[in-house]
Amino acid sequence: MKRVVITGATGMIGLAIIRKMVRENIEVLVIARPGSKRNARIPRDPLVTVKECDLSDFSGFDTKEKYDCFFHLAWAGTTGAARNDMDLQTKNIQGTLDAVELAAKLGCEVFIGAGSQAEYGRVSDGSKLSPSTPCFPENGYGMGKFCAGKMSKIKAEQLGMRHVWMRILSIYGPLDGMQSMVMSGIKQLHEGVRPQYTKGEQMWDYLYCDDAAEAFFLAAEKAPHGAVYCLGSGQVRPLSEYITIIRDTVRPGAEIGFGEIPYYPQQVMYLCADIDILSKETGFVPKTPFEEGIRNTYEWYSQAEAEEQNK
Repeated sequence: MKRVVITGATGMIGLAIIRKMVRENIEVLVIARPGSKRNARIPRDPLVTVKECDLSDFSGFDTKEKYDCFFHLAWAGTTGAARNDMDLQTKNIQGTLDAVELAAKLGCEVFIGAGSQAEYGRVSDGSKLSPSTPCFPENGYGMGKFCAGKMSKIKAEQLGMRHVWMRILSIYGPLDGMQSMVMSGIKQLHEGVRPQYTKGEQMWDYLYCDDAAEAFFLAAEKAPHGAVYCLGSGQVRPLSEYITIIRDTVRPGAEIGFGEIPYYPQQVMYLCADIDILSKETGFVPKTPFEEGIRNTYEWYSQAEAEEQNK
């Protein structure tokens, strides 16, 4: 693998994949949303080329260059009410199919799409999510991801490409969204705010973004056609333990308001990826302990805050 294409590259996972490719001396073509302020996040490196094109305009994307792999992470409407905007989610499905056609046009041998744990809906507590776990998505976002994964596989087969679908669980790290549990906790503690949480009894699976990028890289090189993987660490801890580690990294000794927020109705209490097949077929093994990942994330956040204040 010498040259790759990536969409959705300005998100945390996309940027981690770019960094991984650069470390491997692989050329990267980033297809970015036109005019997005987030495009400034894309690393400036001789190996990285940026071309702007909207998700809805892939059919008109033109380049004579050829590539080996297409990573498709672009998706609109991932949070809030937009997750149940059915028209928008349907456009995401079409955008994924257009991405497969573009991948074939660019000569790619493999198409790797970013799925989601939302494809499963709710499962019984204690059950790890695996490729064989039945999918019963409960919102438009999960339904869209599930359909996109199934339909893009058929499209890739028709076009002679290997297809891999990565169902992502909870990833964290630098440039994570501020609404996430990890980043909101870091922000509040950094600012001296006393954070409030549920009792934190949920058993959760967190994976550092650089490990996620390694999994995408290994899947591109080694996964068989039709592979579906659940992407996480494969291990769980109580949410309260993760929060305490964040506290001890950002502001040791700070008080945490555990139990001051009620659980959501139908709260998911157990979320863990079964990564056995992913590890067996690609050799993927998570390497970054949560403590180390949080130190890295807080270091990035502190530096970004200092730079913002100095503007």
